[in-house]
Amino acid sequence: MRVDLFDFELPPENIAIRPARPRDAARMLVVLGNAPLVDAGVRDLPAQLRAGDVLVFNDTRVIPAQLEGRRGDAKIGATLHKRIDLRRWQAFIRNAKRLHEGDVIDFGADVTATAEARHPDGSFTLAFSGNEPVEVLLARAGTMPLPPYIASKRAIDERDQADYQTMFAQNDGAVAAPTAALHFTPELIAALEAAGIGRETLTLHVGAGTFLPVKADDTEAHAMHAEWGRIDAATAARLNAVRAAGGRVIAVGTTSLRLLESAADQSGTIQPFEGDTAIFITPGYCFRAIDGLMTNFHLPRSTLFMLVSALMGREAMQAAYAHAIATGYRFYSYGDSSLLLP
Repeated sequence: MRVDLFDFELPPENIAIRPARPRDAARMLVVLGNAPLVDAGVRDLPAQLRAGDVLVFNDTRVIPAQLEGRRGDAKIGATLHKRIDLRRWQAFIRNAKRLHEGDVIDFGADVTATAEARHPDGSFTLAFSGNEPVEVLLARAGTMPLPPYIASKRAIDERDQADYQTMFAQNDGAVAAPTAALHFTPELIAALEAAGIGRETLTLHVGAGTFLPVKADDTEAHAMHAEWGRIDAATAARLNAVRAAGGRVIAVGTTSLRLLESAADQSGTIQPFEGDTAIFITPGYCFRAIDGLMTNFHLPRSTLFMLVSALMGREAMQAAYAHAIATGYRFYSYGDSSLLLP
């Protein structure tokens, strides 16, 4: 499909620079099949779902994966993208023209890494020196990898250390937050439990590729970056039981959705999963594992806007986004939410 079919104009004032406080005070646009749009709030979520439904959260934890360093007199920026092994990460590089295979980058705080190999997309494999775990090195030298549309407007600060983690974050490895879950609070979880709505967790370590624009003119020419994920056998069995009993599986965030769809077989049964996924969902895709999605508002021409268009229909999502822009919804990672129920 042509990528320009997924374009829209977004005024800069609709881009959220800070999250709502408290988190569950954010707005939520409900898109329900062909029904009229409903302007609601995240706190209304229990009333928008049914007893027996289950929400599926991503429990990945964002690591301080943004690094600033030098190679000789050249400034080099690195955003870790995907773990290769205990000491090596694939990274997107800023000022990559000044970096060559074999160069050593000094990130300060006694943290150095060697540029081992350049990948076809321009990224590098970085091999970190020493014996300390890379997570320890990042805690010393790294910062939170806020999306470019926030980092370009203000400096990263201490508030982001908490703001950019969900309440479910447990497993280190993401370089971007599963932002749909940023809206949840213990109070909202308690209200969902009281309404008979369950919750499950999986792990997908979100990569920096989630921020990359689609540069191709046609979706068939776009290559997705792989991300590592896991769904254990017990979780898969419980999710299958929910659907067998008539409940709905609602993914909280596109990361949860993509992993669930990667794990589902042709019959829609969710299988245990551990490994990489590079699933790219565009209109025409037949969803097998999920019955709905809670997600923030996404960038124009992005793979994520293509995904929600696949779920609800492109024209329906263009109309929903036009309504959201006109009525002042806040977009992107720190913005408001939408509940999509086809």
